[in-house]
Amino acid sequence: MARAIWKGAISFGLVYIPVELHPASRSGTLELHLLDSRDFAPVGYERVNKRTGESVAWNDIVKGYEYKKGEYVALSEEDFRQANVKASQTLELESFTDAGQITPEYYETPYYLSPTKGGEKVYALLRETLRKSGKVGVGSFVMRGRQHLCLITAEERVLMLVTLRFAQEIRSLDEVPVPATQQAKISAREVAMAEKLVEQMSAPWHPEKHHDTYREDLMQRIQEKIHKKQTHLLTPKERASKEMRQSAQVIDLMSVLKKSLESRNGERSGRRSGGSGVARRALKRAPVRHRRRA
Repeated sequence: MARAIWKGAISFGLVYIPVELHPASRSGTLELHLLDSRDFAPVGYERVNKRTGESVAWNDIVKGYEYKKGEYVALSEEDFRQANVKASQTLELESFTDAGQITPEYYETPYYLSPTKGGEKVYALLRETLRKSGKVGVGSFVMRGRQHLCLITAEERVLMLVTLRFAQEIRSLDEVPVPATQQAKISAREVAMAEKLVEQMSAPWHPEKHHDTYREDLMQRIQEKIHKKQTHLLTPKERASKEMRQSAQVIDLMSVLKKSLESRNGERSGRRSGGSGVARRALKRAPVRHRRRA
């Protein structure tokens, strides 16, 4: 288990559960370094005093709030803690609600909650109550100098905390230029065909089937360059493929939907019959060609 990044307690009513917070996700981002293209030496980030131009050590850096131009109030870690001692040590559940009422734009980061000594029984009680009721707890707590809105839900044998965005952090839909259905001039026939395609492509959610294929392909390219000893060469920029340039052109929507349905039906038919050797080889090659174009 990853180390705890927050220690405190869950509180609702008179119930008090001492817990620790652990990261539930890890970054899939490929770690890349900034290099000087002339000699491939690493390029570092430098902390510089903007007035003197001198480097500043981490020990000499403090956080400050600019209350007017050029005037700051310095804040210490104790200031952050003392701002609201209870909020920094307690995750208070304010209500319980159906998870389906919280729409996707509010979700941020998942964490695991584990009980600390003396909290095992009450932890299990909350977990089983949430599981049987189908509810999630909604509350807030302070971590790393910031208040977080969050939900707590029961997932298998663990309580999971997911941080949420506050309502004021969500941009208004009025800021997004989205056409109305009437403006887009979508026909009932097009909708029916699209619904049929969605129905044919529907499947249970199996997260383990999905992979970061871009990262895998990039790592394969890195390994090829290492194998060829191309470790100090910059790859020249390639021209955009003809297919990429054509993607912005106006398409015949009905034609695309029809071809998509025919393709799905053909694949299903091929799986039932086993398909010809040529067809099977073509289907195996298709994903590779797609990745190369991407």
